This record gives sequence, C-alpha cells and structure tokens, in this order.
Amino acid sequence: MEADKVYLQWMDKLEGHEELLHELEEIRGNAEEIEDRFCKELEFGTAGLRGKLGAGTNRMNEFTVGKATQGIAEFISEKGEEYRQRGVVIAYDCRHFSKEFAVLASEILAANGVHVFIFESLRPTPELSYTIRRLKAAAGINITASHNPKQYNGYKVYWESGAQVLDNIADGMYEKIQQVDMFEGVARSDFDRAVGKGIVTVLPEKTDRDYMDLVKSLAIRGGAELEKALPIVYTPLNGAGSIPVKTILSERGFTGIHVVPEQEFPDPDFTTVGYPNPEDTKAFALSEKLGADVGAEVLIATDPDADRMAVEVRDESGNYVSLNGNQTGVILIHYILEGLEAVGKLPEKGAMIKSIVTGDMGAAIGKAYGVEMFETLTGFKNICGKIPEIKKNGYQYVFGYEESIGYAVSEEVRDKDGISAAMFVCEAAAFYRKQGKTLLQVLQELYEKYGYYKEEQVSVVLEGIAGAKRIGRMMEAFRTAPLAEFGGMKVEEVIDYQNGYKDISKSNVLKFVLENETWFSVRPSGTEPKVKLYFYTKGESEGTALAAIERVKEDVLKQLNHVQ
Repeated sequence: MEADKVYLQWMDKLEGHEELLHELEEIRGNAEEIEDRFCKELEFGTAGLRGKLGAGTNRMNEFTVGKATQGIAEFISEKGEEYRQRGVVIAYDCRHFSKEFAVLASEILAANGVHVFIFESLRPTPELSYTIRRLKAAAGINITASHNPKQYNGYKVYWESGAQVLDNIADGMYEKIQQVDMFEGVARSDFDRAVGKGIVTVLPEKTDRDYMDLVKSLAIRGGAELEKALPIVYTPLNGAGSIPVKTILSERGFTGIHVVPEQEFPDPDFTTVGYPNPEDTKAFALSEKLGADVGAEVLIATDPDADRMAVEVRDESGNYVSLNGNQTGVILIHYILEGLEAVGKLPEKGAMIKSIVTGDMGAAIGKAYGVEMFETLTGFKNICGKIPEIKKNGYQYVFGYEESIGYAVSEEVRDKDGISAAMFVCEAAAFYRKQGKTLLQVLQELYEKYGYYKEEQVSVVLEGIAGAKRIGRMMEAFRTAPLAEFGGMKVEEVIDYQNGYKDISKSNVLKFVLENETWFSVRPSGTEPKVKLYFYTKGESEGTALAAIERVKEDVLKQLNHVQ
C-alpha cells in the first residue's frame, strides 16, 4: 500500500467529515505520520479490530468500522435468512466513539437485512457473550479496546457459540471485508427508523437480570460460611463493571464492599488512572488509598469492558501486594474444586482449560482432584472454543483461565468474565476469613503443598513499522539460532507452535523447555506493539525459584537485545 497515494485519496473522499479531514490537514507533509496511518489497513486479527482512534486506514474510525461491518453483514447474509433473522447482538463500553460505532454497526447491519439486538448503554463483555447464547443469535459485536489507553478503541467479533470468532470464521469474514469499498460500498439505514421497523431491537432490562442471575447461580458457598462484612475495595476503572458487580455482591449479602468513588462511573478519558489496565499496579493507587482508610483485606479491579479482573491483597505489614494472573487462578481453582468436592458436586470427569503461556500449578491442583487440564493457544476464543470438543469427549467444563488475569467459571459465558471472577474472589476471601485465613496465607499453603511455582512476564514495547519489523527479526533469531542453555540450564526441548504442536493450531509462539521444570515462551502480542516473554519455574523454596527465573530472564533479554 502506497501511503502517500492513499492519504491523497482520503483527502478527496472526506468532504462533510470535517474532524477527520482536519486531522489529515494537520499531518500534511509529515511523511512518518502519513506512513503510520496509511501503510496498511487495520488488521482483522486476534480480537477483531483494535487501534488508535483517528483518520487513516490503520486507525479506528467510521470508515474502517463501516467496512468491517459491511463485510460481516455480507458474510452472515450468505448463510441465509435464518442467520439474518437470528441477528447480531451489539454491546459497547465507555470509550470515545464507542456508542457512535455501535449505532453505525447497527445501521449497516439493518440496511443489509440483518436483525440487530443492541444494549441501550455500556455493558460488560461477558454479558454480551451470555446474551448471544441466550438469544441464539448468529453473532455479536463489542465496541471496546478492553484495557488499552484512552486513544484506542476496538471491535471484537463473536460467533453463535458466544465465543470470539475462531480462524475458520474470521478468515471468511476477512475475505468479505477485503472486498468492501469503505467509501462507496457500505449500506446504511437510519437507526431510529430501523428501531421503528423492528429490525433493530433495544434490549430490555431483563437481559441484565438474566446475566446477573446466572453469575449468582454459580456460587458454591453462602450464608454463615462466609464473613460477608469483610471489607473489600472494588474499582471498575470507570468502565462497564460497576453496576453488575455492585448489584451481584449486594444481592448476595456482602456488606463490606467499598467502591472507589472517583472510578465508579464511566469516563472515556480514564482521568484518574490514565492506563486502565488492572494488571498494572499503578491502576490500584486510589484503591490502595481507600483500602487503607476502610481496613480492606482485598482490592479488586475490572478493566473497562470487565472481561479481566485483578486482585491485590494486604500482607502482614499492612501493605498491598499484587497477585498475578497465575496466582489468582490457582487460588480460584483450589477454592472451586475444594468447594465442589465439599458439596458433592465435583464432576467425575472434570476439565479445565488454560493457554500455553499460563503456568503449570493449576494443572497440579486439578490433578489432585481428578480434574484434567487442557491447553490451547493464547486467547479466550481458543480456551472457550475448546469447550465443545471436551464436552464431546465426555468431560464437564469447570474452569478456564489465562495468566493475563482472564477467568471463565461458566460455559454459558464463552469469554473471560471479570464479573463472575470478582464474585468468586469475594466469596473465597469471605470463606477463608471465616476460617481465620487470608488469600495470601491460602496461596502460601498451596505453595507448600504443590511446590513453589513462580513466574514472571516481561513485555518489550516496539511501536510503529520499524518496531514490528524488529519483533519479526527477534522471533526469527530465536527460531533459528542454536541456543543450548539459558541461566545455566540446558534446553531440553524447543516447541515451535508455528509448525503446530499435538492438537494445538499453528501460531507464532516459541517455547523453550529447560531442565528443572523451568521454561520460557516468546510471542508477539496480537493486540499491542510488543513482544511478550513468559518465564516459569518450580523450586523447593521461593528463593531458589525466583533466582532461577532471574538467571534465565537475564540471558533471554541479552539475546533479544542483540537483535537490531
């Protein structure tokens, strides 16, 4: 794609779109900025579309959103009238232009004869997934950039199972999208007129009630078993989790929930947090302050679309320490499996699912309860996409998770669900507090029983075209160089998922298996301009495990930085 040529084409086409036109006027003569905006079209990748807001083919705007929606409408239409009538459920978060893009998508689908079910205001991602399944819709669209900074937005696409589209569907959609002229080839109807004709349905409040009742039904323990007055701080980070989390916990009788007031209501600029990623401990600054004021033992945060959930816990010194996704995952696995066994509901043939870059401790706990762990590629579309397969083989789904603070407790929600995860963390904390234990103490007990599994994740951010090319060179160097050891530990096996591995599909991921139950993995992010490194080990003590990770990490980063 010749960026300069496409830039000029856009300048000619933007009459009447003054804001976008002004943007392009501002960058006239700026070769680097023009190249970045017009070097390619925004990729329909791991999670649909995701990118910075603004004018250009490599940006989120009404034309890139319109092109994607028209292609998806044509893909659905080719499936026949039944699929058009089953329709598409549309949700959106609090970000700039989220509602506008959701309305636009509704208008385009309606103009193509595809029924639309749209939420009347922002809703969490897991509710969208559940609603697709409940309505037996053909597909779903969520306008969200999840945890990305304020200048981003995104466009997640779901299929009839309630999970994000797998490659076999995504490829068909992409083919249709590529054929659409974003300026001339997009049909569009008037939203209000489409509502009046009944081809667009604004979803009623009962939809929310159904989802929240489902989450509540997942509870394992209640009543006198729980210390429901336990002080807990929750922040929705100005996103979509606020109402459902507060409602569910209140209806379950939790009386010690304190919501961070500055982050309780929607704010597209995320004024008090900047980067609304609960994996980043800086997102907990106001939660920690409120936690200290109310004596909270546990702090919980959901990201703007509430599909991810992070936890901090107060230690013996009164300081708040972050639990990473693996640690929260094993606490939840232990609590759920122990609880199901206690009430006689542990399945005879239970199954859990994790990604290939998630730690091994959850599998060890599962084995102790006779529950098998399966692996998939990164992304909840793959985790939840595996549920039909394991059910076909006679397994009962129990839990799915990723190290990136994503958890799914119910197969009725085929995406990570920060709402149900938040409820379960509160339930677990309240249960163990009744026994005189904190979540940190429970985690320590698990380490003592199963071994000191430790992990660390490092991201190397490389933005722009040059960054993407360097990431490619990094992957190639690790793929082809004869690397025999890291951190003084021999390489026992190199798994290149690009060639496929066992029953796992091909993906640009490398895993180096070292001696002493140590391994690390390297992969480019599917949603952000970074290469991600995952380090794991198991030691006889916390100290030996952490020291091993540090040695391996130092060697890997040294090798990586040599690649220019």
